[in-house]
Amino acid sequence: MLVQTVLGPIPASKLGVTLVHEHVMCDFIGAEQTDRHRWEVEAVVKRMLPLLKQLKERGVTGFIDCTPAYIGRDPRVLKQLAQETGLHIVTNTGYYGGADDKFVPKHAYGATPDQLADLWVAEFVHGIEDTGVKPGFIKIGIDEIKGSSDRLSPIDEKLVRASARASRRTNLSVTCHTGGGPAGLTATKIFVEERADPDRFIVAHSDGHGLPINREVAALGAWVSFDGIGRRPLESHLKLVHDMTEKNASRLLLSQDSGWYWVGQQNGGEVRNFNYLSDVFLPALHNSGISEATIRKLTVENPANAFAIRGQRYRTM
Repeated sequence: MLVQTVLGPIPASKLGVTLVHEHVMCDFIGAEQTDRHRWEVEAVVKRMLPLLKQLKERGVTGFIDCTPAYIGRDPRVLKQLAQETGLHIVTNTGYYGGADDKFVPKHAYGATPDQLADLWVAEFVHGIEDTGVKPGFIKIGIDEIKGSSDRLSPIDEKLVRASARASRRTNLSVTCHTGGGPAGLTATKIFVEERADPDRFIVAHSDGHGLPINREVAALGAWVSFDGIGRRPLESHLKLVHDMTEKNASRLLLSQDSGWYWVGQQNGGEVRNFNYLSDVFLPALHNSGISEATIRKLTVENPANAFAIRGQRYRTM
């Protein structure tokens, strides 16, 4: 049971308190224009380092960076931040089909699901670009077809199928950005249809999907991720967690979707820190009647299980 960090694999038991959906840096210019020349590694590290050090001071040790390729994923930045903070930072492979597919590279449209899976598996085996850094999970994004909330566009469905096939070959988990609950449920069903392990599928942004859909996702064996903590009133999120932990505490993940250094804005623009979960939400959750054991499950045990790569398959890659 290993987790692949930007500094190499660690035992999943060492991941510790983990934020499962955050961002160090994003570049929203689009897949055809983004490139390394648009930012300076040292400038990004200088801006983000104090914020990540604050996490270590609060006892957070795991940080899942969900910025995918073609939106500013840079393993060089993450590796340096991991070295300077001691955080277990995890990056990803995969393509992001949200935002009307603005961030999907052109070659993906003509590729088959298996060809996309080959590209992502290659990054897992050989490392990302010239960095030698290996991804610890797969990040994809989907939107529902306009006017049909439970159907995916052809390219988004292809991304889900490709992620399932890559996951079957690597045992990497998949975090799926969702445009809404019905689309997220459809993506989960496609993942299962591809004979991938539902325990490898994380439905992101489930905060607004509603309890029936979230419970159905959990019943399929996938993960429900409330990763917008701090983006709605405290009482609203407390109720969401209470409702889910009543029956599905072992399927729930928490994070904030915070950050990020915004490429193209002066000094990265306005960056949201990563402290709300530790400083406000978890104490309030405990005061509202959720036990320390359950909080540990949500912040330590579940993330380790969600992102662990089973040892035997990992060694055979």
